[in-house]
Amino acid sequence: MDTKATTKHGLPRIGLRNIKTAIAATLCALVYYFFDRSPAFACIGAIFGMGSDLGNSKLHGGNRFFGTLVGGFIGMGLFALYAQIFPGGGSRWFLIPLTFVGVVILIVACQYIWVGGVQPGGVVLCIILFNTPMDSYISYALNRILDTGVGVLAALFVNGMLPGGFTFGFMHRFYVRVGIPDNVEKET
Repeated sequence: MDTKATTKHGLPRIGLRNIKTAIAATLCALVYYFFDRSPAFACIGAIFGMGSDLGNSKLHGGNRFFGTLVGGFIGMGLFALYAQIFPGGGSRWFLIPLTFVGVVILIVACQYIWVGGVQPGGVVLCIILFNTPMDSYISYALNRILDTGVGVLAALFVNGMLPGGFTFGFMHRFYVRVGIPDNVEKET
């Protein structure tokens, strides 16, 4: 077993990244509580957006946010086409070829916008196509994009403000530059 990941008794170790992830998700839940709105997708965005350092948070959070953005807009467009052809939602079979078209467009779009966004974008695309009522697909997609963005911003904020993030990295560089001893350990 990896000694960094476990205690001396072989139990999993709760590290700083675990704590930062929990803080970011809890922060989302707290903020959404005051808006009487479900924090589920913001919390998911925060959890997916947390990386081992600020750079990894930008990468993981970008994957989640841009994937949701691209998949949400493609899903809205394809579902609008479906709603135009079948206003009452009569033929769900038509969604099968739209899925093929949507995934191809998603992959191509993510190659230009954000390569890592294919998987989260595919999730949103499929949810919109197969699990969203006819009258709410636009609001659903826009709310998922907003909620994911809030969660990713929470992860970036928490990871930037706690050890291993921007603030501590900046202070370390500052200490080195002015000659002050720095005993803050860098997170690995």
